[in-house]
Amino acid sequence: MTPIIIAVVTVAAIGLIAGIILTLASHFMAIKVDEKVVKVRECLPGANCGACGYAGCDEYAEKVAGGFAKTTLCVPGGQKCAADIAEALGVEAGEVKELRGMVRCCGTTGKDSMVYDYQGVKTCAACHSFYQGRRSCSYGCLGYGDCVSVCKFNAISIENGVAKIDPDLCTGCGACAKICPKHLIYMIPKKSHICVACSSHNKGAQTRKLCTSGCIGCMKCQKTCKHGAISVDQNLAVVDPSLCVNCGECVEVCPVGCIKIFA
Repeated sequence: MTPIIIAVVTVAAIGLIAGIILTLASHFMAIKVDEKVVKVRECLPGANCGACGYAGCDEYAEKVAGGFAKTTLCVPGGQKCAADIAEALGVEAGEVKELRGMVRCCGTTGKDSMVYDYQGVKTCAACHSFYQGRRSCSYGCLGYGDCVSVCKFNAISIENGVAKIDPDLCTGCGACAKICPKHLIYMIPKKSHICVACSSHNKGAQTRKLCTSGCIGCMKCQKTCKHGAISVDQNLAVVDPSLCVNCGECVEVCPVGCIKIFA
């Protein structure tokens, strides 16, 4: 046999042996796939947003398929997702609490002032760590858009220095609420349309000096509401979504216009 033939035979033999080893390895070392997990995963939107409380869609699918998590925890997927999961697993579908984000600040450019010229890293977290931010109101939105960067649905933008959420695009995943260093973004029921767009707990007189649209705790809204849905706690009006009927009377009497009606 010529050296070329010997080389060809040797390579072929090595390839055959390697193929046999890989075939045996794939058979004996294969990880069994749970068909239930696969079916559940196909129902999920794939946002990996963590709204369900798990690391991502894969982990949530495993927990649901194993019976360790409810079928209704995928807020971005909504009721349809929960129904699809329930159908795939042959269980009864529960009700998903559909939420959306709400920014509790309306101190847009010109309504308050900047107390210093911040030149650091352009993130809300970095600015907040430096004397709680650059704005005269220490509760106000810093406007650098940390919330924008984590939103996977393009539902948030910065307008006139304050974050704004598009209710038609918001899925209620809550990623923005988790990252906001001021804790200005709250998750409220999607059916709720009244919100106090302020987070300041300063007394009224101080608030007036710092921001022209801040809540002054005058209690007019509380006295006007016939449903007991709005109250003033620590100088700040708060709406209870479970009691609010979206009548809008509190909006009309608010002297500073910080109670808003959102679509």
